[in-house]
Amino acid sequence: MEKTFAIIKPDAVASRNAGRILARIEAEGFRVVAFKRHVISKAEAESFYGEHSAKGFFGALVKYMTSGPVYVAVLERENAVAHWRSVMGATDPAKADAGTIRKEFGESIERNAAHGSAIPADAAREITFFFSQAELI
Repeated sequence: MEKTFAIIKPDAVASRNAGRILARIEAEGFRVVAFKRHVISKAEAESFYGEHSAKGFFGALVKYMTSGPVYVAVLERENAVAHWRSVMGATDPAKADAGTIRKEFGESIERNAAHGSAIPADAAREITFFFSQAELI
């Protein structure tokens, strides 16, 4: 079984769609290994998204991700990384396929409801960023 990392972002939490997204996660056959509500600090956001620090959108991304609570999760199933990315849909909700999380719950390319690891190596790093080994059950 493969694990991936997911964030239900501030826009989805604020619009009370976190439960619908979690239900979709489970309907897609994922086992929720770890799940918690979290407020991302500025330092955490800057570190987590550090690879984007030289890009023009970095400041807005940090501000957005620290704007309210999120839910962070570790999801497990066969082909978890690729499957979660497929379920989320394109980064831009306007370009996402019908039935995807971002199409249904995303507001814009910046406020797109969910995050998912791009590759298994990213998933491993992102999981340990937010969860201790003791939290992974």
